[in-house]
Amino acid sequence: MRHDTITVERFYTEQAQPLELELIAGETGLKRVIREPTVNRPGLALAGFTRYFAHKRIQVIGNAESHFLRTLSEEEREKRYTTLFSYRLPVVVFSRKLKADKVFLRCAEKVEVPILVTPMITMKFINLATIALETLFAPRGTEIGSMVDILGVGVIIRGESGIGKSESVLALIERGYSLVSDDVTRVTLIDGRDVIGTSAEITRNHMEVRGIGIINIASMFGVRSIRHDKRVDLIVSLKAWNEVPDVDRLGMEQEFVKILGVEVPHITIPVRPGRDLARLIEVAAFQTKLKSAGCNPAKELNDRLLAQMAGKPPV
Repeated sequence: MRHDTITVERFYTEQAQPLELELIAGETGLKRVIREPTVNRPGLALAGFTRYFAHKRIQVIGNAESHFLRTLSEEEREKRYTTLFSYRLPVVVFSRKLKADKVFLRCAEKVEVPILVTPMITMKFINLATIALETLFAPRGTEIGSMVDILGVGVIIRGESGIGKSESVLALIERGYSLVSDDVTRVTLIDGRDVIGTSAEITRNHMEVRGIGIINIASMFGVRSIRHDKRVDLIVSLKAWNEVPDVDRLGMEQEFVKILGVEVPHITIPVRPGRDLARLIEVAAFQTKLKSAGCNPAKELNDRLLAQMAGKPPV
């Protein structure tokens, strides 16, 4: 698990279009690091109260701050700006396409703080920027395995090279399910509880099939056969039959594996000639969906057997 360093340059590059951002000053400071995944309005700091100033966050100036600054003389504004920029701010954003005065821009350029402007109203920008920052700051990792969306159940299929992962994924796609990633799945932890899987951008929509080569799933099976990302709900490990000493025949005990600190249900499927792996993975996904809805067939059968042994009528 890793936490990427989020620079102003990365935030601006990735969010310039969705947040309608425009760089108007401080280009030399784009390498500054955003240290907290949220946004701050520096009204109190501009008014002179800096004791609890959250200076490590993106600073947003809206109507309230702008109108307050207009009430001050140029000399007083320069003092307030000097105090503001004495902190190592990552970036300042003006919402509503508000214009930064010349003194503000001069102070910002002096300490190399990037200044951005957006036409969005302040609260809309804050909401969207906070969501974007949470995604950028989310813990990330990599899982070796292909991922498929089976009727809303995100399944990562793992196994040694040549075990049959690609054939299983292709068979599932032919049945109408969607490919998320091939061979390597990038995972991100969202809100501390949901593990989201996706593909590397360069290999998205493509698969490697041994003996055939690289194929484009979207071109071959249509756009419905691909999905950009999906929550990871199940891990399926394919193992050679002789490497699984104790085959689980009842499914009473649920196994889990940890991904980015979150426990995800795990099933091991023994592989030998003649077994329809795609069908077994499909059934495993359906079973996971049933269990998440509170239906556990193995437990139900066990309860019925115990009731019969105790001489009680079956439930």
